[in-house]
Amino acid sequence: MTVLQEVENLLAELSRAEKAQVLQWVARDLGDAYPGIESRADVNGGEPCIVRTRIPVWLLVQARHLGSSEAELLQNYPALRAEDLSNAWAYARAHREEMEQQISENEAA
Repeated sequence: MTVLQEVENLLAELSRAEKAQVLQWVARDLGDAYPGIESRADVNGGEPCIVRTRIPVWLLVQARHLGSSEAELLQNYPALRAEDLSNAWAYARAHREEMEQQISENEAA
């Protein structure tokens, strides 16, 4: 039995209040996690990128600011999926200052 199967079995035994507590723990544990976005020191200097790619979030944000549509981004970056763009926009909304700084730094380079 996998750990996930064990968790599923345990959840079935919990009351609604206990399940709510578990959800709070999970949410707290995930904290500032954004699915589909990762920052690794060995990829683009640690800038947040779309998983499976080396496409930085700031690049997509800047392209959108310059008028690129989501359809154009998906066409120009075949490794991207629509879900990746949704994840990038959510990350960018939560990290506006970081995105502005990365755009500025990369435009100056």
